[in-house]
Amino acid sequence: MASRLARGFITVGGWTMASRILGFVRDIMIGAFLGSSAVAEAFLIAFSLPNMFRRFFAEGTLNVAFVPMFAKKHEGGEGALEFARDAFAGLAFILVIFSIIAQIFMPALVYAMASGFTEDNRFDLAVTYGRIAFPYILFISLAALLSGVLNATSRFMAAAAAPVLLNVIFIAAMLIADLMGGDIGLAMTWTVPIAGIAQVVLVWIAASRAGYRLIPRIPRMTPELKRLAIIAAPAALAGGVTQINLLVGRQVASFFEGAVAWLYYADRLYQLPLGVVGIAIGIVLLPELSRNLRAGDTVASRDALSRAGEMSLALTIPAAVALMVIPIPLIEVLFQRGAFTLDDTKWTALATAIYGAGLPAFVLQKVLSSVYFARENTRAPFHFALVGMVVNAGVAIGLSYHLGFIAAAIGTTLAGWAITSLTWIGAARMGEETRFDARFWSRLWRIVAASAIMGAALVAATFVMAPLFAIAGLKIAALAVLVLGGIAIYGLAGHMLGAFHMAEIKSAFRRG
Repeated sequence: MASRLARGFITVGGWTMASRILGFVRDIMIGAFLGSSAVAEAFLIAFSLPNMFRRFFAEGTLNVAFVPMFAKKHEGGEGALEFARDAFAGLAFILVIFSIIAQIFMPALVYAMASGFTEDNRFDLAVTYGRIAFPYILFISLAALLSGVLNATSRFMAAAAAPVLLNVIFIAAMLIADLMGGDIGLAMTWTVPIAGIAQVVLVWIAASRAGYRLIPRIPRMTPELKRLAIIAAPAALAGGVTQINLLVGRQVASFFEGAVAWLYYADRLYQLPLGVVGIAIGIVLLPELSRNLRAGDTVASRDALSRAGEMSLALTIPAAVALMVIPIPLIEVLFQRGAFTLDDTKWTALATAIYGAGLPAFVLQKVLSSVYFARENTRAPFHFALVGMVVNAGVAIGLSYHLGFIAAAIGTTLAGWAITSLTWIGAARMGEETRFDARFWSRLWRIVAASAIMGAALVAATFVMAPLFAIAGLKIAALAVLVLGGIAIYGLAGHMLGAFHMAEIKSAFRRG
């Protein structure tokens, strides 16, 4: 079991790392070409629309309910193929209708996302871009369901590689548009649905080869789909609450010129470790816990949960510390070029530091939520999300009058910690099998101590290396030295303190 968890984590984590790095290259290019301009903000709102509803329909709801149900059917040989086909047909039907409605009411959707845009030309641009990009929700949601099939059968590669394909297509589109003197914003917008088609084709082929050839057909309501809908409904509501949190942040930001872009670039930076660790752990852990619960193996369940929490925090706490102590060098070197100005660097760095403070909470939430979803309990996460919504809205809106757009970032981080705290307490009350074991607690303080040592070293090194960051030709090399030095110090401190052991890491990679 542990080796399967490690193999899955390394496979998903490796591909997710590649995707996040390419996504980061994509965002650097967007920053260089568009900065925080009206075109950039209009595109980012348009792109966020299908992604917001994707999390609502697919990753945040159907897959949360679908993966545990499908995994149990697959393991027990209980009509998994028919169940997957019915879910695929039902999801496709709903999303086709929804996409048509969205085209009609796109101005209202953009207004709900960023009413501050109505004061200038950003609104009309966002409506135009939104209509082009929105069909992406159909393709990416179907790809998410197919990915759930693959992940539940322990075939992680194609599903993890799909986002890599998305970013490759985006980068190619921007380069071609720039070489041909085309409209970068329009080129990126048309790329969204095209990349979605490519992604769904990739995972459909992989699922077909795995024995799950899902063909679109007239949907039918079966008892299994009714059960799926009942389980998914609270998760859908929780997903809706999460999207309200995002809406609040974007609404606050839309009233400050450039703020939508600043929050986006900061979000992409902290999403790199979140995606590589949190999402990878969640994808691998959910099917694993579902299998263990079906088998009644509580010892294996607790071990899987504890090792997942241990691995995730060992990687994300130092990343969070780095985002908090050296955000300006990171943003300056990675983004400050072309249309991305010094002022953009200053505000993006501030948001990055605040998001960094919430990174461990966001990752732990991914890990702990798997406990609920593996038990087909989607009601409790919904209640926790409601609390997070209240915290986020109160902070983001209330403080925006005094702190400006940065209140949105503070609200996101505080809401993340509130939800994670409630999720953690709720999981602990379920029993011993859903509590972190003694080894987890023994290593947690060591991870924190090693991260603190690394953070102090980074602050000192940044001060010493400040002259190097002032020289254009040496900035990248200076940041590389800073980052690699921080990794080395954390690795050495962690090993000496017993936060982790190199032999365990080598063993996990050999199994992977």
